[in-house]
Amino acid sequence: MSKAEIGIIGGSGLYGMAGLTEVREERVETPFGDPSDPFVLGKLEGRNVAFLARHGKGHRILPSELNFKANIYAMKKLGVTSILSVSAVGSLKEEHKPTDFVIPDQFIDRTFDRTATFFGNGVVGHVGFGDPICPIVSDVFVKACEEVGVVGKKGGTYVCMEGPQFSTRAESNLYRSWGADIIGMTNLQEAKLAREAEISYATLAMVTDYDCWREGHDDVTIEQVIAVMHQNSGNGQKVVKAAVRLMPSDLSASPAQTAAKFAIMTDKAVIPAETKAKLDVLFGKYW
Repeated sequence: MSKAEIGIIGGSGLYGMAGLTEVREERVETPFGDPSDPFVLGKLEGRNVAFLARHGKGHRILPSELNFKANIYAMKKLGVTSILSVSAVGSLKEEHKPTDFVIPDQFIDRTFDRTATFFGNGVVGHVGFGDPICPIVSDVFVKACEEVGVVGKKGGTYVCMEGPQFSTRAESNLYRSWGADIIGMTNLQEAKLAREAEISYATLAMVTDYDCWREGHDDVTIEQVIAVMHQNSGNGQKVVKAAVRLMPSDLSASPAQTAAKFAIMTDKAVIPAETKAKLDVLFGKYW
């Protein structure tokens, strides 16, 4: 039985969710290992939600160490059909100021030490990812920002870098030359895996700094980032709460909901039984 309908992934600065009722913690086992933390299940705005602190309580997991597969698999296992992902980002454009929120619709992958697929081990699959963000969930975030009264800019390109170091000035200017809007370290792998898992996903990117490209702007420091993060956190909580209330209960119009329908290329007869069992939560209806 489904325990949650809407998943919330809280990133840097958002380690809990205010307003939850009927709260309980649950450790979710997955064939890919442990998620970042126990899930906090409860009701928010009358909806069943599952909250996960992306970096764990106390912010103890590096972006490169995150078990993205376990996190998204666990969301699917809990019955989640949409994910509201929140993360801190640097701005690559003057127009995106610290404390602004951006709801990106594209990604550029600059990671090199991560896996971001459930396929493999005897099963080959390819999902479409030309439009990596669910437009329905994205619109929900935009409306929630308007309702709360914060700047929430729809659209833009998110550069996902490996980290944990911030960019060099040369890298920052390179990304700007590509027309990218914001830079972070976590959301692309989540988006890819959510698409394979047929979960509608969108990102609320909270701008903390101007990275290091801005003329006359000191190199970004962790102290600056944390100061703005605290300011963003309160607004982020309000936006997520409004988004939960505004989320449609019927997401059948979302392309993500049937993303894996024709994705599996492998003859079902030759898929190893162990792999089938491991991925049954995700693709069992297509076996």
